[in-house]
Amino acid sequence: MNKQELVKKIAAESDISQKQAAVVLDNTLNAIVDAVAAGEKVQLIGFGTFEGKKREARVGRNPRTKESIEIPASVAPVFKAGREFKEKVKG
Repeated sequence: MNKQELVKKIAAESDISQKQAAVVLDNTLNAIVDAVAAGEKVQLIGFGTFEGKKREARVGRNPRTKESIEIPASVAPVFKAGREFKEKVKG
């Protein structure tokens, strides 16, 4: 399912226009991204948790040249599915 299909489904199930559903979806996603970028955890009970995970700086190796390279510290976005989500997917 892509974003447009999701917008159509939200609009149909919520009895609102696709334009309104697109705005709501965009605002929701932007709020999640902004919160995680600010170092906050976004927890949606039953669905899952979005957060940033810190990665320490480390030494890596270029597989082509075998040369060592410094990989700087970074923060990666992470999603952990909630129990209800996992159970529904499991079947």
